[in-house]
Amino acid sequence: MILNLFRKNTATEPVYAVYNAIVAQSRQPRFYADWQVPDTVTGRFDMICLHMALLFRRLRSEAGERKDFSQAVFDLFFKDMDRSLREMGVGDLGVPKRIQKMGNIFFGLLAAMNEAMDRNDAVALEAVLARNIFDGNPGPHIRALADYLLAEDHALSAQPAAAITGGVISFQAAA
Repeated sequence: MILNLFRKNTATEPVYAVYNAIVAQSRQPRFYADWQVPDTVTGRFDMICLHMALLFRRLRSEAGERKDFSQAVFDLFFKDMDRSLREMGVGDLGVPKRIQKMGNIFFGLLAAMNEAMDRNDAVALEAVLARNIFDGNPGPHIRALADYLLAEDHALSAQPAAAITGGVISFQAAA
């Protein structure tokens, strides 16, 4: 029984692989250099949220193990955010409040994105991005990010759910 504590849990490997792919995609330089996403802690959190939302959109109609997979990726995301906050020096009493705020931001963004993307409404998606990512600052960079998200949403819909829950998710280059 005690040896189970030291064994690698292979069920979590796909969760880590998908989460790591999301984080890697979220760090694409184009988002920050060309599309003017603020290269800050908040801007990087926002980019992870956008890519997490794409994953959840892809898996939202799946049931059983795939729904559990989505929950596991979500849990890992906020475990990572907790760790990051602690590394930045946020105290034990402040972490839960910040995590709750981050969760509210994420769920608000997810709901607004879903509403716009379910209608394939690029203008509504641009408004969501302008409000949530760019603090209301207009510009062509918002259209570029909206187009990217719509294209990624379409590309992810073609990827088999079994592959994603097996740890393989593919994002396009941020062109």
